[in-house]
Amino acid sequence: MTAKTTAVHYLGLEQTATLIRNREVCSREVTQLLLDRIARLDGQLCSYALVMAETALEQAAAADAEISAGHVRGPLHGVPIVVKDLCQIQGFPTGAGMKAGMYPVAAEDATVVQRLKEAGAVLLGKSQLTEGAYSDHHRSITPPRNPWNARYWPGISSSGSGVAIAAGLGYGSLASDTGGSIRWPAAANGVTGLKPTWGRVSRHGVIELAASLDHVGTMARSAVDAGILLGVIAGSDPKDPTALLAPVPDYLVATGGDLRGLRLGVDSAWNREGVDAVTQAALAEATQIFAELGAHIIPIRFPDVAQIVADWVPNCAIEAAVAHKAMYSARKQAYGSILASVIEAGLALSASEYQQILLRRMAFRGRVTHLFDSIDVLLTPAQPFAPLTLAQINTLGEQPGLVAMLQRYTCPFDMSGHPTLTMPAGFTQSGMPIGIQLVAGHLEETILVRAAAAFQSITDWHHRHPVA
Repeated sequence: MTAKTTAVHYLGLEQTATLIRNREVCSREVTQLLLDRIARLDGQLCSYALVMAETALEQAAAADAEISAGHVRGPLHGVPIVVKDLCQIQGFPTGAGMKAGMYPVAAEDATVVQRLKEAGAVLLGKSQLTEGAYSDHHRSITPPRNPWNARYWPGISSSGSGVAIAAGLGYGSLASDTGGSIRWPAAANGVTGLKPTWGRVSRHGVIELAASLDHVGTMARSAVDAGILLGVIAGSDPKDPTALLAPVPDYLVATGGDLRGLRLGVDSAWNREGVDAVTQAALAEATQIFAELGAHIIPIRFPDVAQIVADWVPNCAIEAAVAHKAMYSARKQAYGSILASVIEAGLALSASEYQQILLRRMAFRGRVTHLFDSIDVLLTPAQPFAPLTLAQINTLGEQPGLVAMLQRYTCPFDMSGHPTLTMPAGFTQSGMPIGIQLVAGHLEETILVRAAAAFQSITDWHHRHPVA
């Protein structure tokens, strides 16, 4: 089921950038190779909503000319990148996973796209996603397919990004996470996903699902690559007053060494409750690896998440109702049933119910923040069971308890706004990747990248690829 390869399309982002910068390969060659690969494979994988071949080749040629002239813009210069189709790209439509034509052609770039362009990245196209970035695909869209095995779930909203990176159709991607949409696809496709602190990345020009829950982040093959991408797109933005003002650090500054002194928190009871044996085994092995790297394993007790998980749906629903208010009123018939139902639920929620949710959320965020007084990083599952088949996913609507289990390790950290990193840490007997999750304090993405990079320096799960 897996194959190790040094083929150009499976190189890391950092490796590819170095080759281009040293003029051992040109950006236009790499871009054309990936476009040819997309044309050959993506008819089956359906990871792209839009391929921007002509402009990608123009950007690659411009990058080659600048690099030849000695002007290197930075670590993304000339590197082909994917953009989730929630992000506006000037002159192109934004699909947002919805019925065609719901949004006009973008008049300006999203801030994150503008920053990619300024860094000299090559934009290959826009990745497919669920309708409005919620939980199901619009009836007019063919969902992305897991490249490891098409019978398995590829994750949720950012699934197109995860599939594209896993299949060698891009070196990194912009993604977003409102309840697990970076972490589930990262785990399902065996790639690395970095959900930063809420507000660390501007949301200007990114189609909204739930404003206070939406996190714009990155997906790539490694923690180092995800950190490079985050370093380019993070930072304050006058067009988004909710973007945090804190300066952007060098996310790679502490990588390359051991983890001596790092305090790794583990709630063994929480990590076992309802968690299947294969995921528990991956967590146990990961804990041992972190210990061998010098981390101190600190037993902790994580705050109970049952209420905050239950609160996530109505919190998301009322914010989605606000985000879609005008368009839903005018074009209700164009919406799929799942997104329509969550908007209707939001419209039905009372002000007092919403206020109670906000108060509980503030208290939970405080309890989680306090936890990081005694630890630097928390280790949890990305999800409590090994990769799910599409047949199993199709029954989730009939099993609310199973949905709550799936959300238990993801949506609490959207509710609290804490940064997370998800990466592969094993495989099932059937050859499907298993993901684990690291969590850190607010604005401590550097620690996440450091810990994950050390882990990936002595493991090879992130180097394995599906057989095309």
